[in-house]
Amino acid sequence: HYSSPKEALAIIASGHRVFIHGSAQTPSFMMKHLAAEAHRLRNVELVNITVYGDMVVDKPEYAGHFNINSLFVSASIREAVKEGRADYVPVFLSEIPELFKQGILPIDVAIVHVSVPDRHGYCSLGVSVDIARSAVNTARFVIAQVNPNVPRTHGDGMIHVNRFSAMVY
Repeated sequence: HYSSPKEALAIIASGHRVFIHGSAQTPSFMMKHLAAEAHRLRNVELVNITVYGDMVVDKPEYAGHFNINSLFVSASIREAVKEGRADYVPVFLSEIPELFKQGILPIDVAIVHVSVPDRHGYCSLGVSVDIARSAVNTARFVIAQVNPNVPRTHGDGMIHVNRFSAMVY
C-alpha cells in the first residue's frame, strides 16, 4: 500500500532527527515534498553523508525548519555549510553505524530510496547501502521512496516492506 508524499511525511515531527539516504540514492523527490512541509516543522535535524542533486531544504528560507547535520560535505550542500546554515561533523564512515546503534545519534525517521518490492516483499537499498543499513535498523520509522529505476543489489541491502512505516511510489 502506497502513501502520498504528504501522508508519508506526516510521520516527521518538529525536533525529530531524520536520516536522508545518500549518493545516487538521494531521495530528491521526497526532499522536495519535505520542503513543502516546512510550515508545520521546526528544528528537524537532517543527518546525511554524500547527497546528490538539489536538496531544496538547504535553502536560506528553510533555516529554523531544517538543520542539516552532514557527516560529509558534498557539492549540493557545500554552500549551506560555508554560510553556516548547515553543520559538518567530521567522522570516519566506518564509525557512523555505531553512532546510530549506540544512540549517540538516534534516528527518529529514515528516508530511503529503494527498488520496487520483489514477489517476497523485499526492496533493495540499491547502490548505496553504506550507513543506510544501520539507519534503517535503528530508526523508529522508515519512509521508502520506491523507484523502479533503482537497481536491485543483494546482500545487506535488502529490506522487507514490513519495515517501512510508509511507502511512496
